[in-house]
Formats: sequence, structure tokens, C-alpha cells
Amino acid sequence: MSAETHESSGESHEVHSSSDYIKHHLQNLTYGKKPDGHWGLAHTSQEAKDMGFWAFHVDSLGVSLLLGVLFLWAFRSVAKRANAGVPTGWQNFVEWIIEFIDTSVRGSFSGKNPLVAPLAMTVFIWIFLMNFMDLLAVDHIPELAKAFGLPFFKVVPTTDPNTTFGMAIAIFFLIIFYSVKMKGLGGFIGELAFQPFGKPGILVNLLLEGVNLIAKPISLALRLFGNMYAGEMIFILIAIMFGAGVGFGLLAGVLQWAWAVFHILIITLQAFIFMTLTIVYMDMAHQEHH
Repeated sequence: MSAETHESSGESHEVHSSSDYIKHHLQNLTYGKKPDGHWGLAHTSQEAKDMGFWAFHVDSLGVSLLLGVLFLWAFRSVAKRANAGVPTGWQNFVEWIIEFIDTSVRGSFSGKNPLVAPLAMTVFIWIFLMNFMDLLAVDHIPELAKAFGLPFFKVVPTTDPNTTFGMAIAIFFLIIFYSVKMKGLGGFIGELAFQPFGKPGILVNLLLEGVNLIAKPISLALRLFGNMYAGEMIFILIAIMFGAGVGFGLLAGVLQWAWAVFHILIITLQAFIFMTLTIVYMDMAHQEHH
């Protein structure tokens, strides 16, 4: 789709530059309290910004929840029909994923916690599915949303820092919970206060260990967001090339397929890294010292 003809609000208007096209595709469908006191959808980027902290990114929430339900339904359907014979088709694929997750957990987690393997599988599959949405054509779903009167629609939840930070903070709370559960509140605080320099270095210990603890959710969230955001930007820039003439259009077609193939590796790798770090952090929470 040409960048010059895209509509970006409730009222039809032209986008006059590539910059406008990019801004439109990077804007979430936002619901919140407008300056006039009424709640509703933002129809411009500025209106979304004015809604402040308590606004909701409807597209990120909707797509992530839909993919989560799809994941649960698909795996549950396999579990209900599983048999002791030789697995075929979808059952074989699901069992292969479970075996892969189980191997990853056994290799990185030395404690005993029945939550870790299901958590690792949920993290990997859910993030992979959210990342996979980046392989859809950048204009198709926004155009479909526009037909239903929606001014914006970002289809990749992991390009929204609210999504990645939400998942990372949930993992962070689990780390804190199991650190306190396994070591006791005194043991957890003592680990922060007395490692690695003992009681004489309590202030330095608290600073170093505090930064290390807070860095875990931040690194989880920013790594996933940064890689997926960069990938989305490249797809958007390639899409702009289709409207720049026949030569650029042909080049864009080649680049689109090449980047899509490479991006399959990126979206899988990012889901795997998030899962692996989650397992490692949970293992550290179960250890006496780290």
C-alpha cells in the first residue's frame, strides 16, 4: 500500500510523507480518558499522548489475550486426544516442543519446582506467537481495522514496551516470591545486604545486589522490545519502498522475503532467550547464594 494514501484517523485524510506513515504504524489503538472528561478511543497520536498513564493499548491487550487463548486451546486439544501409540501430526509437534522445553529446564534449573517447566513453556510459546505476528503484512490488519472504524492497530504486542515490561515484571515478582519462600525473608535480605563483601560492605552490597535485582526485569523487557521494534521498523521501511516506483518496488519485494526469512530466526531466538533467562533467574531464586 502506498504511504501517500493511508488514512490515520476517524476522518479520511492523506498521509503526506513517509514520516507520517511510520508514525501511524507505530501508534497503538489507545483507549482512555480524553481531555473533555469522556472515555473513548484516541483518533490522533497527540490525543493518545494526552490520555496519560492510565490509558489502555487495546490492540496489544487484545492480540496478546487472543494468542494466549489460542495457545491454551491448541495444547489442551492435543492433551485430550493424546494416545499411547506413535504420535502423528499436531500431537507429534506438541510433544517435540514439550521435550525441548523439558530439556532446557533440566539443563538450567537445578531445584525442584513443578511450576518452572509450565512457566517456561508458556513464556516461550506465548512470546513466539506474539513475535510471529510481525511476519504479517504491515498494512493488511490496520486496513481491516480501519474498515471497522478503528484509527490505529498495532498487531505485534511485543513491539509495545507495556507488554514486554508486563511480562518481565510478572517474572520479577515470581523471583522475589520464591527467593523469600526458599530462603526466608531474613535470608533474602541477608543475601542482598551481605553478599559479596560481607557485613563491612553492607552499603556497597545493597547497591550492587539491588541494581542486579532490578536489572533482571529491565533487561528482559528491553531486550525483547528492542529487537522486535527494530524488526517492525525494517518491515515498515520496506513497505514504504513499494510506493517509490517500479525499481524500488521490485527491490522491496526481494528485501521483504529476505528479511522475513531472517526474522523467523529472530522471533524464535528472542522467545528462547526470554524463556532461558526466566529459567536461570528462577534457579538463582532457589539457590542459597548466587
